[in-house]
Amino acid sequence: MTGPNTYSAGQIEGFEAPLHRSLAEPILLGGVPRAIAIVNGTVAAALGLGLQQWIAGLVVWAIGHTLLGVAAKRDPDFAPVLARHLRQKGHLGC
Repeated sequence: MTGPNTYSAGQIEGFEAPLHRSLAEPILLGGVPRAIAIVNGTVAAALGLGLQQWIAGLVVWAIGHTLLGVAAKRDPDFAPVLARHLRQKGHLGC
C-alpha cells in the first residue's frame, strides 16, 4: 500500500526540517558549560584580585576548571541534572 500516509524509513513525507548543529549542542567555554565557567572564573578572580591571594586564585581556577571539564566530558548537561537532583527530596530513602 502506497500513498501519502505511509511511512518510508521512519520518516513522514513533508515533516522534515533542517536543524542547525548549534541548536542541538551545548554552549561550552573551554570545555565547560558557559555559565559555570564564568562563575568559576569570577570566584577565582575575586580570590586572586580581591583578597590578593594570587596563587590560591590560580589554583582554584585551574582545579575547578579541570574538574568541571571532566564532568562536562561525561555529560555536557550535568549542571541542570545536578540542580534537579539536589532539589528533589529522597522519597524512597532508607
